[in-house]
Amino acid sequence: MEEITSRSNARVKAAAQLCSSAAARRREGLFVLEGARLCTDAAKTGVSIRQLFFTREALVRYPEETAFLQGKAGAIFLITEEISRRLGDTQSPQGIFCICEALDKRPGDGTIEKNGSYIALENIQDPANLGAIARTAEALGLSGLLVSGGCDIYSPKAQRAAMGSLLRLPVLRADSLREALLLCRAQGLRLLASTPRAEAVPAQQAGLGPGTVCVVGNEGAGVTQETMALCDTLVTIPMLGRAESLNASAAAAILMWEMMRGR
Repeated sequence: MEEITSRSNARVKAAAQLCSSAAARRREGLFVLEGARLCTDAAKTGVSIRQLFFTREALVRYPEETAFLQGKAGAIFLITEEISRRLGDTQSPQGIFCICEALDKRPGDGTIEKNGSYIALENIQDPANLGAIARTAEALGLSGLLVSGGCDIYSPKAQRAAMGSLLRLPVLRADSLREALLLCRAQGLRLLASTPRAEAVPAQQAGLGPGTVCVVGNEGAGVTQETMALCDTLVTIPMLGRAESLNASAAAAILMWEMMRGR
């Protein structure tokens, strides 16, 4: 175990960059997890931990978790509370951080279930929405998520909101949503796009269920015209009152419930 006391230490700087920069995470193929529960859950899931950082206070407060993580980490570093505050993405960091290897899963012949149920996320910008959707998808038993554009699935806020679901659930990152959806169609899946348009089919009548992919779009702009044109069916969530739309994670939760209700 190596002790680090300086905020300007090269390892601390590299970890801080991974915390703040999606470009750095993509370039290095690494990301940072924070907190005793999330780090421990990731290790139990099988995520590879390159480096473990923790404070003396965390060692006393979380003895079982730190002992377990030390057995899983490639390198271990004892850090100060000041460094913990630099790396932390929360107001009161627990003093435990892991640098992990990214699970770079892509849509392909072996990753799409022919009778699966998927939510595809197009340009979702809010990491809290992304994390909440992943958590709901895992809870309801979806086959996985397709994620294209928008926020990084490895951002600290997304990972914290997901409570480990983004690491346990099959999450397929697609550079081109069109190509990913065409691959799903080739596997026999029906493509649906969510929209508030009046001509769209109500969710409870749209035949959501096994063998479908439902696209949820950007918080402000919704599903793009190009994606809607590619899909077989437009689906909407009937609403009473004067609200024009739902939060992306709320809409996705309702659609996922409809997808899994008939199983």
